Amino acid sequence: MKTRNAFVDRLQYYALRWVAFLLRMFPIDVNLRTGRWLGTLWWKFSPRHRERTQKHLKMAYGDEMSDADIEAMSLEVCRHWAMYAVEFLCAIQLLDEWNWPRYVRLNNLEEAVETLVDDQRALLLTGHYGNFELTAYVLAAIGFNMTAIMRPLDNPHINNYVVRERTRKGLSLLNKKNVTAETETILNNRGAIGLVADQDAGRKGVFVDFFGIKASTYKSIALLAMQHEVPIMVGYARRIGCRFQYEVGINRIIRPEEWRDRDDPMQWITQEYTTAIERFVRAAPEQYLWLHRRWKSRPHAERKAAERMKASASS
Repeated sequence: MKTRNAFVDRLQYYALRWVAFLLRMFPIDVNLRTGRWLGTLWWKFSPRHRERTQKHLKMAYGDEMSDADIEAMSLEVCRHWAMYAVEFLCAIQLLDEWNWPRYVRLNNLEEAVETLVDDQRALLLTGHYGNFELTAYVLAAIGFNMTAIMRPLDNPHINNYVVRERTRKGLSLLNKKNVTAETETILNNRGAIGLVADQDAGRKGVFVDFFGIKASTYKSIALLAMQHEVPIMVGYARRIGCRFQYEVGINRIIRPEEWRDRDDPMQWITQEYTTAIERFVRAAPEQYLWLHRRWKSRPHAERKAAERMKASASS
C-alpha cells in the first residue's frame, strides 16, 4: 500500500474545511449555480473525463443518441457531479427530521415503509446516481435504523470528518472492510443496510446485463439477502431541476419468496436489481456517474476470444 504523506493529508483536510466554511456562508442554490459553472469548466478542460463519459454513453445508448446528444449529455453529467460535490460539503447539514420535506419529495415509498415498519431488516440498494447518499439519510431522518456501507477515504482526516458529519443526525456508517463481521449483527438487531451496488466487481464477479452489456457485479449482495431472507429495496434520489430538490423513491422491492424456487437465485437477484438500477438511470441519464468504468471486467469467454483474435492477428 502506498505510504501517505501526513503533512499533505493534513493540508488537504484544512483546505476542504476552508472550502466547506466558505460555501456555508451562501445559500445552497447560489452554491449549486457555482457548482454548475465549475462542471462546465471541468468538461471543457478535462478531455480524458469528457471522452470517457462520452464513450460509456455511446456504449449504453448506441444509436439511441446522436453524437451531438451524447456530447450535450456528457456536459450535463459533469455539471451534475460538480453540483453533487458542492452538496457533499454543505447541503446534507440542511436536512433534519423536521425540515427534510422542504427539500425532498417522496415517490412510491408506501410499500417500502410498510415493509420496514413490519420488519426493519432489509438491504437498500442504489447506484452512483443523483445524490446516492440521500436515500438512506432520509430514511434515517424519518426514524429507521439505517446503516450505510462506505469505502473509507484514503485521507484519514477527511474520512473522520465525513463520518462525523454523516452520523450526526442518525445515519450509521460501516467501513466496507468490516462488512462480513458486522452485517449479521445489524440485521439481527432489526437494522437496514444501504449499499451502492453498481461497482465493477472484477473477473470473479457475476456477470449480468446492464444496458445490454455484460457487467461484473458483486455476488455478496445476493448471498447476504439469501442467507438472511431479507428483502432488497432498489431506490434512488433524483435531482429535480438545478436546485437542492430531490425525488426519493423505491422502484423495485425483491422479496425472498421471488427467488426461493429459482434455479440460480444469486444470478437472478443480481440481474433483477441491476435492471432496476438501469431503469432509474434511463429516467435521468445525466445524473449517472458515466465516468465509472462499469464494463471494465469482461467475461471469461469474451477475454479468451479477444486473446485468440490478438494471437491470430500477430501470427
